[in-house]
Amino acid sequence: MLRPEQTMCTWYLETKDAKPVQTVAIPLSYSERDPIPGGCNLEFDLDIDPNIYLDYNFFETTIKFAPANLGYARGAEPPPCDVSTGQESRWRLRYDVYQYFLPEGDLTEASLLQHLQRMAQVSQVKASAVKVVTLTSDDKTTVSFSSLWGQGVVYNVIVSDPSLNTSAAYVPVHTYACSFESVDGNCASPGRVSTKVFSTVFAVLGIFICFFGHRFWKTELFFVGFIFLGFFFYILISRLTSLKYDVRLVLTAVAGSIGGILLVASWWRFGTLMLCMLCVGLVLGFLVSSGTFFTPLGNLNVFRDDGVFWVTFSCITLLVPVIFMGCLRILNILACGAVGSYSVVLAIDSYIFSSLSYMTLNVLRRALNTDFRAAFIGVPFQTKDFLVLAVWGMLAVSGITLQIRRERGQAPFPPHPYKLWKQERERRVTNILDPSHHIPPLRERLYGRLTQIRELFQKEQPAGERTPLLL
Repeated sequence: MLRPEQTMCTWYLETKDAKPVQTVAIPLSYSERDPIPGGCNLEFDLDIDPNIYLDYNFFETTIKFAPANLGYARGAEPPPCDVSTGQESRWRLRYDVYQYFLPEGDLTEASLLQHLQRMAQVSQVKASAVKVVTLTSDDKTTVSFSSLWGQGVVYNVIVSDPSLNTSAAYVPVHTYACSFESVDGNCASPGRVSTKVFSTVFAVLGIFICFFGHRFWKTELFFVGFIFLGFFFYILISRLTSLKYDVRLVLTAVAGSIGGILLVASWWRFGTLMLCMLCVGLVLGFLVSSGTFFTPLGNLNVFRDDGVFWVTFSCITLLVPVIFMGCLRILNILACGAVGSYSVVLAIDSYIFSSLSYMTLNVLRRALNTDFRAAFIGVPFQTKDFLVLAVWGMLAVSGITLQIRRERGQAPFPPHPYKLWKQERERRVTNILDPSHHIPPLRERLYGRLTQIRELFQKEQPAGERTPLLL
């Protein structure tokens, strides 16, 4: 702040990096009626600290800032910060937290500095950014957001004085929630190699399920069982162990495969259609419930409580199979189209940033990290995201329409495999005219094959004596 006799101010900038650094300086003038950002700082180094401090991890990005003070004339004593809590003190101030998304995929410094200028002045912040939450002086000056790997985000806080109808802006802060120096999974490459391999294989299977899942019923059951057990297994080992990400991903793939095999085996042996369709409906319900909380509904304060959130989430998930319990074939085809095509969205996100992947990823984060419940869910929807949404919708609609038309007039579901096998075995035993009746048992056939293989590696024995033919 300038003293009354000063007419010029000089700034000095120091950097520890030997490389050239681009900077931008935006001087702003305020009157004595405007609030002073960071004027009641008791936590950070500066006496008056208008800076916003940011910290991030894989789950959430947290910003902190010092409380503001009421404005005062140059040379006068600043108003006391904590003497009273009435309307004549700083406790009447309000803090509006704004979030601004940089263009997707643009990691250049020039673009960052250009967009930071839009988040410096009050009028520009209100016109360009999205207001996430309003805090009072009674609230903690800490706000959490969901981290967006590789996506540039600028945050700023506007402090306003409702009595004088004035406002002032803090110093904006930005993050990409990633490292530019990491070899694997840096900002330029959103996904790890293991994630790309896993998601690509998963997407190939998902495309097949999207268009042919109902016809190839056992393949779909393997797909559903893989998702069902793999999801819970990943949460379990992530919360209970400190294994590296690649190891957890491999173990999840193994556990998911076991889950798929178990679901297929249960259908083959017991033929429990309702159990299989319950699993299918729960997977579709999970996707529907995740999409519901991906909307602004997920940022309501009532869902900050884990109990309320998980009960509501579970009810929406269970509601889907209950609604379609009378038309199981439609439920199955809808699940094939929606879930199978969404696997393509997850695969796209491992190569290029896509906001739609956070629809289910945010649910996984909340299950893994208890602190994520306080994070505000906000993602950008830019040109790339609309294209991915169009691809998802096109695949889902095409797959559902194709399967409905192809399965018209067909049996709703295939018959019980174990019963068919048992009937076929009894038919072979009782019907001696059936050529298959004379086929040796499987054990004898395997033993015969093994004997033939052994003979290939045995040396031919000498013929020995021969008895002449008697004419």
